[in-house]
Amino acid sequence: MALRKLFVMGVLLLVCLAKVSSDVDIEKEEHEELHYPDDPLIVRDGNRRLMQDIDCGELCKSRCSAHSRPNVCHRACGTCCVRCKCVPPGTSGNRELCGACYTDMTTHGNRTKCP
Repeated sequence: MALRKLFVMGVLLLVCLAKVSSDVDIEKEEHEELHYPDDPLIVRDGNRRLMQDIDCGELCKSRCSAHSRPNVCHRACGTCCVRCKCVPPGTSGNRELCGACYTDMTTHGNRTKCP
């Protein structure tokens, strides 16, 4: 009876070792197949999300080109662009294309901030 238990335990040990060694080979193959881009990813802000780096100045300049108060528009647009990483296309409207961050930002007077 003891010999049978010893034999079964030995077989289980061999099966476990074979499984572990095959898992290591699979992990090595997976890592060899991964190709990382040459460009490093940019990490911005304290929340450590990976974000795109966009040119807020040029995008806001075109967004505020037809505004009646371009300096005020440009300042608000710059703030929204830096925080939300998006500027809607065109000179007005299309705010929903940038998502909730852009549409829900308000001033102290509870008016919409982003142009």
